[in-house]
Amino acid sequence: MTKKGKVLVAMSGGIDSSIAALMLHEQGYEVIGITMKTWDYASIAPGKKETGCCSLDSINDARTMAVQHGFAHLILDIRSEFGDYIIDNFVEEYLAGRTPNPCVLCNTHIKWEALLKRADQLGCEFIATGHYAQVRFENGRYVVSKGLDENKDQSYVLWGLTQQSLKRTLFPLGHLRKSQIKQMAIERGFVELANKSESYEICFVPDNDYRAFLKHKVPGLETQVDGGDFVLTDGTIVGKHRGYPFYTVGQRKGLEIAMGKPVFVTEIVPEKNIVVLGTEEDLEKQTMRVRDFNLVKYESLPADFVAHTKIRYKDAGAPATINVDGNKINAIFHKHVKAIAPGQSAVFYEGNDLVGGGFIDRK
Repeated sequence: MTKKGKVLVAMSGGIDSSIAALMLHEQGYEVIGITMKTWDYASIAPGKKETGCCSLDSINDARTMAVQHGFAHLILDIRSEFGDYIIDNFVEEYLAGRTPNPCVLCNTHIKWEALLKRADQLGCEFIATGHYAQVRFENGRYVVSKGLDENKDQSYVLWGLTQQSLKRTLFPLGHLRKSQIKQMAIERGFVELANKSESYEICFVPDNDYRAFLKHKVPGLETQVDGGDFVLTDGTIVGKHRGYPFYTVGQRKGLEIAMGKPVFVTEIVPEKNIVVLGTEEDLEKQTMRVRDFNLVKYESLPADFVAHTKIRYKDAGAPATINVDGNKINAIFHKHVKAIAPGQSAVFYEGNDLVGGGFIDRK
């Protein structure tokens, strides 16, 4: 065993995880790379070219990097666990009138659990990923903070990680900018890797068309939900929609209804197959409830804790006063915010530190 220790590195074949593995190798860790096969693209889109972290090309890229630098590489097939949990939840959330956050669930319940389980089997003290985030130990807690590169920061999708998981997690890229990572790849002869395009789509949704994906997963869905009412916020029926699961709160494009002015989806009522439309002002709210929350920085929160709160990944965030109420969090924003979408993650920050997060509730 090396002086630094043994680390299992999740390698997707992309530049970030590849450089993360290489950095740890150069720092003196005994590195084992592992690529997780989470999804079988052919099962939903036969004949189409695989893209993203589960493609054969990506797996081969990860293996090539490992072989060239003399460390081991494994492939872990977790398609069954991924499908049963992540994809089933994805479908169920849309059918419940919510907009799911599959990356958060995957990190928390699939990838980290799978990595730690295999790390134990291989005698690895640590696991590592290419996320742009940082972790430190302070006041008896493992604290996640934003990555140095604000444009690439991924702390938002890590709010569900437990203290036990964070205790063994390394984020080698957290103190670096993307430009530095690309330069490191070029300096080490991986020019093609540095120029490799990145996918921001959901890995299991072909062509980023979640509507087609839902129709494939739920035979007859379109017939079951087609023809529900578009209604205004006062209840006035103004048209028919194509099925409530095919809309999200905040949506303006693709409504296929002429109102003479811009309108947005402000609410989805699945039990009545109703999609509520309103103005941009109708999207503004000042309160929300958050379920299934996890606290990271603190074991418990004092009353009236003020946190910088993000309601979607690319949200700039806004201050809110939050209070724990049983198994939920009540949040009151200090000013109105737009398009609070049930099912998305609400993530709370104190400065650059991740306080915790949860899923936005419908009510």
